Amino acid sequence: MDLRRGVLASMAAVLMVGSVLAAAAPAVAESRPTAAVSLGDSAASGEGARNYESGTNQSGNFCHRSLDSYIHRTAIPGIDTTINLACSGARSTHLQIAGESRFGENQAAMLAEVAMQYDVELVTIQIGANDDPGFAETVLECVKRWAAVVGPGCRDTIGAEWPDRVEAMKPKVANAVTDVRKVMSDAGYAESDYELVLVSYASPVTENMRLLTHALEGCPIRIADARWGRTVATVMLNDTLRDVAQDVGVRFLDLSRATEGREACNRSVSAHWVRALTVAVHDVVHGIGGNLVQESFHPNARGHAQMGGCIGEFYTTDATQAACRRGADGNLHPVPTG
Repeated sequence: MDLRRGVLASMAAVLMVGSVLAAAAPAVAESRPTAAVSLGDSAASGEGARNYESGTNQSGNFCHRSLDSYIHRTAIPGIDTTINLACSGARSTHLQIAGESRFGENQAAMLAEVAMQYDVELVTIQIGANDDPGFAETVLECVKRWAAVVGPGCRDTIGAEWPDRVEAMKPKVANAVTDVRKVMSDAGYAESDYELVLVSYASPVTENMRLLTHALEGCPIRIADARWGRTVATVMLNDTLRDVAQDVGVRFLDLSRATEGREACNRSVSAHWVRALTVAVHDVVHGIGGNLVQESFHPNARGHAQMGGCIGEFYTTDATQAACRRGADGNLHPVPTG
């Protein structure tokens, strides 16, 4: 009897210790501040919104992480802090665990550190445009075709190969999203512990420009090319990213029409949500290079504020897919699409 009583007492002690540890584990996690994190390229970093974080607008690092980028404008109840890890010019490889670094940074590695320091509730990913589609090169080609005056437009020189470019991007984005999920898993997160949202891109320009003066207003792009970019190129890119989200099982937010009516040089409004061709004269000190026009055709601070609000609202819904559309109040709101 004494031996049995001793064994039972020991078992009870073990169970009690286990219960205490199990109860303590969530308390430790909950003691960390909650966070929402953005990963991706210039569209996520806040390129064009200005007000850049110290150290991200200088020689050796032009990530252009804006303090006004959309992740900082999500205003999600219960989120203590917002963290922008995106970098202008980033490609899918810069989000992969064994991928490349940009300006000495790998976003997967940075996310791993953040995931341990914070209780991450939301991770947004906006990537792919700098892979095979080549956003910057495409815009430059459109500007070149405008300058040429005669001959085919960029819708003709690029249009035929655009479907293949977007399709080639697809597995790269899928690999990046999968690696982000693995980073979170390795940090101890279950998939139900946080929301992972793949975000698409907004069209920067529109065919609704002034016929004779749109180039002087900062949009040296043929009107027909702008129409192709808005109605074909951006839509195709969006649809492919939605397919990726479905394939890897993450949420998807469609921004393809988020700036509709507020694009750069749109003649119907004065308050645009996208910056037109911009030469950053103040950056000449860092040398003559691509950084001088880097902000061009990216959402400005107003645009980021709108997108951030839409992302914040989307986070609080149960929708797997939604599209940011302007409502009757003139602001963006998520409309479920799937």
